[in-house]
Amino acid sequence: MSVLKFAILAATLLPLSSYATLGGAPSAGASSQSAPRAMQSVAGASAAGAARAASYTLRQSIDANGVTIREYVLPGNVVFAVTWDGPIRPDMTALLGSYFPNYVSAGHSRARGTGPLIDGNDDFRVESAGRLGRFFGMAYLPRLMPAGVRPGDLQ
Repeated sequence: MSVLKFAILAATLLPLSSYATLGGAPSAGASSQSAPRAMQSVAGASAAGAARAASYTLRQSIDANGVTIREYVLPGNVVFAVTWDGPIRPDMTALLGSYFPNYVSAGHSRARGTGPLIDGNDDFRVESAGRLGRFFGMAYLPRLMPAGVRPGDLQ
């Protein structure tokens, strides 16, 4: 019986460990997949364009609630952006780490309503929207964004 309790506890807590922390190291969850992110290149791209293509790694995981979380990781093992898409919002405290207060103040500084949350400054940007059953968004650190990578490149 104690093995069953331990298995239930592990299944409950493991999805919490699969989140990245913005500005920190990427997650090490078992459901993460690591794959180099290659930017689409145009025929005849220069060597500088090829160097930019390997400037970060994309790691993707899906938590127990079905939320897909993508971590954009610099070669120095620092997460510069996270995106999410799923039926509910992920645990924003765990996802944003020390930038969570910036997220809260962004939400408080705008008028209440049904529109998307788009706010930030040179240090932190967040875009979040959704409705019941489908929430999506991204948070990123503009100062850590690799050269040539635009927020629109993050999916």
